[in-house]
Amino acid sequence: MADYWLISVPGEPTAQQAFDNLNTTTTKASLATNTKFHVPDLKVGTLDQLVSLSDDLHKLDTTTEGIVRKIAAYLGDVLEDKKEKLLENLQANGTDLATYLTRFQWDMAKYPVKQSLRGLADIVSKQVYQIEADLKTKSQSYNQLKGNLAGMERKAAGSLLTRNLGDLVQKEDFILDSDYLTTLVVVVSKQQAPEWLAKYEKLTDMIVPRSSKKIFEDGENCLYTVSLFQKVVDEFKLKARENKFVVRDFAYNEKELAAGKDEMNRLAADKKKQYGPLVRWLKVNFSEAFTAWIHVKVLRVFVESVLRYGLPVNFQPVLIQPNKKSTKKLREVLQNLYGHLDTGGLMADKSEAMDIAGIGMSSSQDYFPYVYYSINTDVVTDVIKSS
Repeated sequence: MADYWLISVPGEPTAQQAFDNLNTTTTKASLATNTKFHVPDLKVGTLDQLVSLSDDLHKLDTTTEGIVRKIAAYLGDVLEDKKEKLLENLQANGTDLATYLTRFQWDMAKYPVKQSLRGLADIVSKQVYQIEADLKTKSQSYNQLKGNLAGMERKAAGSLLTRNLGDLVQKEDFILDSDYLTTLVVVVSKQQAPEWLAKYEKLTDMIVPRSSKKIFEDGENCLYTVSLFQKVVDEFKLKARENKFVVRDFAYNEKELAAGKDEMNRLAADKKKQYGPLVRWLKVNFSEAFTAWIHVKVLRVFVESVLRYGLPVNFQPVLIQPNKKSTKKLREVLQNLYGHLDTGGLMADKSEAMDIAGIGMSSSQDYFPYVYYSINTDVVTDVIKSS
């Protein structure tokens, strides 16, 4: 995964010579790896259309990249403990992102070049917004299922003070169907266990002698049952609380316990059933969104190159992968090669450059005398860091 620079320079004296000049100058000092980038012959339109489209493409670029990263992040979330496999699941047209980018070919079937530039932008826009809407629907459904299951799992495995007790108790632990007697379940800290055994029969009257039984313990607490007359339950709970014994609000009901286990099993089965199709959908639509994003970059390069260099259309797009340690030097070399294109002195006054229509710049971007867009294909690092 890496940062790439997608630039275009005038095709002078020819497009091939322009590339060779750039390539020779930058590679002899090991500043970068360069690839000729494919931009098809697109319909130019009018100057007003190009200027208007330039702003819209900037917004579409930002939106589409955001959707790409959103899908990658959600796939990482869905993969859970298999998140280390995220990178291998993020491909574009069946290949890794770097290969797709360096061997890019315009998709004539999805984006027919007979369409106007505005028409092509609208096709991409409709596509990515539909992906985003579908992602929202699918993620909400899966997250709700996942959250419900996680909630039940927490209750089944947490502290004795809060966890579901259904899988810890047995029917024989309780007095059932009695008009007078009942059984309570009490959580006692391990340190207080001797105190409980010494005190529980004396907390109130009408406690069944020697009825307390330890049925489970975890690292901090023990779970006891105690049988008593129903009429003293409220008094017993009060006295237990005064002694820091926690009476759980639990009544043994075989049907309800079975239903709870069935619900948890159903949720686990539903999650497993949805997992595979959801992962496949995310992989497919990551590819769709990523390839759409690169096509937006191509549209931007074309529009800005025409606005910068004029007609007839004659420019050479180049994909540059800078050597990370040499980006500053690479900028200097490119400035020396193409500084003469800055006939308006915009490099000297970047604030003025931002106000000139047709150069597709936002105030957060740097201006260069050649058309320049960055492509950061690293959609994994932030996802892994957040895990």
